[in-house]
Amino acid sequence: MRAFLFVLDSLGIGGAPDAAAFGDAGADTLGHIAEFCAAGAADRQGLRSGPLTLPNLAARGLYHAARLSSGSLPAGVTLPETVDGVHGAAEEVSRGKDTPSGHWEIAGTPVRFDWGYFPSEGDAFPEELVAKICAAGDVPGILGNCHASGTDIVARLGEEHLRTGKPICYTSSDSVFQIAAHEESFGLERLLAFCQTVRRLLDDANIGRVIARPFIGRSAQDFVRTGNRRDYSVLPPEPTLLDRLTAAGRTVHAVGKIADIFAHQGIGRTIKANGNEALFDASLRAITEAEDGDLVFTNFVDFDMLYGHRRDVAGYAAALEAFDRRLPDLDAVLQPGDIVILTGDHGCDPTWRGTDHTRERVPVLLFGPGVASRSIGIIPGFAGIGETVARHLGIAPGHHGRSFL
Repeated sequence: MRAFLFVLDSLGIGGAPDAAAFGDAGADTLGHIAEFCAAGAADRQGLRSGPLTLPNLAARGLYHAARLSSGSLPAGVTLPETVDGVHGAAEEVSRGKDTPSGHWEIAGTPVRFDWGYFPSEGDAFPEELVAKICAAGDVPGILGNCHASGTDIVARLGEEHLRTGKPICYTSSDSVFQIAAHEESFGLERLLAFCQTVRRLLDDANIGRVIARPFIGRSAQDFVRTGNRRDYSVLPPEPTLLDRLTAAGRTVHAVGKIADIFAHQGIGRTIKANGNEALFDASLRAITEAEDGDLVFTNFVDFDMLYGHRRDVAGYAAALEAFDRRLPDLDAVLQPGDIVILTGDHGCDPTWRGTDHTRERVPVLLFGPGVASRSIGIIPGFAGIGETVARHLGIAPGHHGRSFL
């Protein structure tokens, strides 16, 4: 009995009952991508064209889940005659629409407290905090100090960073402090150490993550972020599914940024890869190495980082189609007793205003050898996902959510 949990980072399907409280009433990541594709507004020469085409995800129940969530079928798609597996939609109960909240809740630990955030008007970081950061981190100052898109701010301030040695510090609507610095001139190890310093200074403010954003290049025209991103998260408020599995002697194979999201708690093996294709390949290798009772847990970050936040509809659509084409490779390595769960952690509607996450329900698609097809409807909370894994792997249930097996 093994379990493989794949989070398609930011794949929302609309319909969150509390979306208005987050300013996101009407946001629908999958629905709006499909709408743009059907209208020809997501065609890009050499990349993709036409209606959104996801036959393998559709056969697992993605479009059925989308219709459950939003009340309508995504534009330009056709429901398959049969669905292979369990399918439904889950609505988050955590008090945020950020990555840690979504993943911790998936792992059975909802976030019931309020994160700390930085103001969107004026300087994002107070003068006293900046002074402490500069002194403790041994830097001559910081650049940015604002809400910004990571790629935009690097293009705008990267050359000044190279001249002055000042790291670029910025935030978003999430509880996050992001630090961009040149991987060669500033130094990757120095950047990671600086982030750890900032992490300690922000603990009392309850800021969810400090993120290292290294980049390379010599000018605004060729700056590019590297795959050496690192997230420094606070600890989850109570033991998660990962801790419970580890305590039971199981191995959690954390692929991509999963280990960082959980502050490396409950992780048996950390596997890094850069890009969705490499993450899929790494996941397949982990599956072939996983033993009875193990969990392989992967975050596919490109959907969110490269396409959702950058409001790139065509890129997001092409990434979904590329992921869909890889699903037969996953099917080929499954053994009797295995289950796969595909889900999201929040939305990031590329047609929405701004560049931030959107509050949405997420699909829950469970399949594997011998899994019967059925709908599980709307699931209150993401914690049922983790409890389903716990039940399948034969460990005691947690305090939140209920298995839908």
